[in-house]
Amino acid sequence: MAAPRGPGIPCAMPAGPSAGGGGGGRGDGRRAARPGARPSESSAAGYLLEEAPAGGGAGPHEAAAPGVPRSPVLCLQHSQAHAQAVGSSADGRMVCAQVETSPRRHWQKVLYERQPFPDNYVDQRFLEELRKNIHARQYQYWAVVFESGAVAQQLCSVCVFVITWWYMDAGMLSPQGLFGAGLVSSLLGYILFNVIDAGVGRQESGRTWWADLKSTLVFIAFTYGFSPVLKTLTESISTDTIYAMSAFMLLGHLIFFDYGANAAIVSSTLSLNMAIFASVCLASRLPRSLHAFVMVTFAMQIFALWPMLQKKLKAQTPRCYVAVTTLFALAALAGLMTISSVGAVLFALLLLCISCLCPYCLIRLQLLKDNIHGPWDEAEIKEDLSRFLM
Repeated sequence: MAAPRGPGIPCAMPAGPSAGGGGGGRGDGRRAARPGARPSESSAAGYLLEEAPAGGGAGPHEAAAPGVPRSPVLCLQHSQAHAQAVGSSADGRMVCAQVETSPRRHWQKVLYERQPFPDNYVDQRFLEELRKNIHARQYQYWAVVFESGAVAQQLCSVCVFVITWWYMDAGMLSPQGLFGAGLVSSLLGYILFNVIDAGVGRQESGRTWWADLKSTLVFIAFTYGFSPVLKTLTESISTDTIYAMSAFMLLGHLIFFDYGANAAIVSSTLSLNMAIFASVCLASRLPRSLHAFVMVTFAMQIFALWPMLQKKLKAQTPRCYVAVTTLFALAALAGLMTISSVGAVLFALLLLCISCLCPYCLIRLQLLKDNIHGPWDEAEIKEDLSRFLM
């Protein structure tokens, strides 16, 4: 049977002749450990002890009677890391084998080595690798206000498009005037787009002036040819449904637009398609096919060409970008004021909230960020593994 373990230091008493009640046999105090008793992995030495016969001798931890010689005893107190094996000899005496261990091993964070620790064991160094907010960005207020100009510009673009459609539907704006103004503004924007970077972007893309002119002519010809189809495409749909679909598509355009953020929700193609679909829906409610053609053309100019020019201005001339954004917002507010003063006030508050209040809230909320990182995080493979996929 196995004896209990307990911390302590092994101690040995001098050996003497054993004494018993009816006759004492002499023992040498040392015996080989019984077969099957295994020392621990780091065992250094083994010790054996014998108990005196039960006929009157003293036990291993008891004092003998006066005048009776004491039996050889080897007292061992066990430590937590010791292994003990207990066996009985042929003559009834008990033999104990004790193994002494080496100093305690240190835990290592490795998988290829067997260690005497459970799988979920960690030492006191576990929290030393704790890191907080290692990916947190420190924002400057005016830098955030500058970046919010892209959102304000796109809101103003939607506002200008809706105002233009309302003027055409009310008969206050002729399609010929809008088409001429659109051609002039597109030509000026095209020249400005090439002057900003001195033609470097055109050389990198490999496009020529003639290729751009052909693309413009093809688009105008196809749009003008299909304008009667666009005019009658949604005649079977009620006007309320058309307005609801247009509002939903313009909202989706604002959501999926590329404002410069690296996010999964960004999709420039989807955003442009939703804006063109909204323009087709609204153009179908205009009086003639020419109105529908001009409306779709204007939608392409303000939702496709205008953002490209704004991105180039933002990258090359930030001051000019701020000035153009401010003038464009004032023009949108002035146009909206002619339709609804309440709508103009609400739209102005929306622009102020996006450009001034939201950046302030973002900076204040950054102070409350408390992201923790440590050895419990999932492993990130930063090596390029594309060569294994070839």
